[in-house]
Amino acid sequence: MQRILIPTDFSKNSRNAINYGLELFKKTKCIFHIMHINPIPPYSGAGTSVKGTSVLLKETVLTESKKDLKKLLKYIGEHHKNDLHSFVPIAKYDFFVDGIKREVEDKKIDLIIMGTKGSSGLKKAAMGSNTGDVITKVKCPLLAVPENSLYKRPKEIAFPTDFHIAYDIKVLDTLIEMATMNNSVLRVVHISKKGEMLSEEQLRNKDFLHDYLRGIDHSFHSLTGSKLETSVQCFVESRDIDLVAMVAKNLNFFQRILFRPAVEEISYHTDIPFLVLHE
Repeated sequence: MQRILIPTDFSKNSRNAINYGLELFKKTKCIFHIMHINPIPPYSGAGTSVKGTSVLLKETVLTESKKDLKKLLKYIGEHHKNDLHSFVPIAKYDFFVDGIKREVEDKKIDLIIMGTKGSSGLKKAAMGSNTGDVITKVKCPLLAVPENSLYKRPKEIAFPTDFHIAYDIKVLDTLIEMATMNNSVLRVVHISKKGEMLSEEQLRNKDFLHDYLRGIDHSFHSLTGSKLETSVQCFVESRDIDLVAMVAKNLNFFQRILFRPAVEEISYHTDIPFLVLHE
């Protein structure tokens, strides 16, 4: 049974992530932990009167959260009735990342699903700060669902890699599980600069990957380009990719795609979900 955590702020964006997750795991037995975190305000340094106010505030916001979670579960029951799925509503008063980390550890969560906001104005980052913080600080696979994503079965999954890291079995098993569950084809993509050849270490890692993926329909693709994010985007669009998977361990490679500088002019393909794999 899959244990899946979906943080929600009750926005259209986070509801879309819930819809996507429920469709993706439609044929899988799952427990969905639907969690709303009320963030703890910064400590003011004041005395007992502030503590009393804080306790009252906590009780008030948790009561409201529980009401909102009840409404959300009613909506899910009306729109996604599925005997394979059960739901646990969770209202917390905590620091956002800490709250998620504790829930992941306590409930042995297999996957986090989070909605992400698209870029707007000068902010061209592909992910919101909450999602970015969870990706980098919580060691759990995470599926980031952009606000414009409409669910369709991920027939093709792109797996960009530089072949520099030795692949952890747990990471690959999560990827294989996702591909098997959806009968997906896995496209392993290596992007290099013109004239750049794979080192012996990279070739060894590539061979290991090929052997381990033997039971999965997969292919290797090599692209030449000066800009990693542009090359990945071109590949995704040319192959009609439905999901991009990546190992979080290689943060430099990873951040160049997800957390580009604010001056970057292109907006990364905002409709395609991102599966972030952790060891």
